[in-house]
Amino acid sequence: MENMPKLLSHRGALCNTVRRIAVEAGALILEYFDGIKDMGIETKGDGSIVTRADQEAERLIEKRLLEILPDIPVVGEESFASGKRVDFSVHDFFWLVDPLDGTRAFAAGNPDFTVNIALIYKREPVLGVIYAPESGEMYAGYFEDDGSSRAVRYFEDSNTEKDMRTRALPKQGLVIMSSGYHGRNESQEVLLASFKVKKIVRRSSSIKICVIANGKADLYPRFGPTCEWDTAAGHAILRAAGGDIRDMQGNSLKYGGDDPNLLNPEFIAASGELFRYAEL
Repeated sequence: MENMPKLLSHRGALCNTVRRIAVEAGALILEYFDGIKDMGIETKGDGSIVTRADQEAERLIEKRLLEILPDIPVVGEESFASGKRVDFSVHDFFWLVDPLDGTRAFAAGNPDFTVNIALIYKREPVLGVIYAPESGEMYAGYFEDDGSSRAVRYFEDSNTEKDMRTRALPKQGLVIMSSGYHGRNESQEVLLASFKVKKIVRRSSSIKICVIANGKADLYPRFGPTCEWDTAAGHAILRAAGGDIRDMQGNSLKYGGDDPNLLNPEFIAASGELFRYAEL
């Protein structure tokens, strides 16, 4: 730790730098979304789709991150899919990047997509930035070395930001975030039967986690497939705002390859109070 670059121990300043990188990547992505450039949609080996926007945005983000911290490896969704690997056992720090989360929505003309960048330290997410280029919303959260944290939501149109915290349990019932593509299943119905539910909101991308961090929703159960880059940035933000993401055994998600394909277990994202109340 004594040889650690100063920027790594000044997470607020580092977070601001990462936010600028996310905006730059978002501007590139919008050139494809707005039809200025051809998306070039292809199907990957696992059946998911990838566009030129995913690939170019990841190259841009990796380049910028290595410019500021050249010794910290970058694990991106597209580079990992193409065979690039990192030996997590020799790196306390590494980046997890999903350059375009919600590619299916993006390709269909749905603006519900985001840029996700997370910093992992000893398997825990300590900094996360999620940027929605079409709406100009940005969510960010980080932990300093002393354990203090901050989570914020930034509004591009008004150039203002507000601190975020998860909310207390609402008496009128929970607001549930659910995937637009993977949310309807028996496991979710069984889980939600234990709660008083006010409404279910279906969204694509990691924005679902940010809505909980912002105190506008309470619970996001995920029983469909996800990878570490899908959750890492949102996890950092939600933790900084007072919540968590835990597996079905109640353990906070860890990052760095328990699964060789960087697959997450099924999980629940929720406010801290909901975890305490329901013993999820």
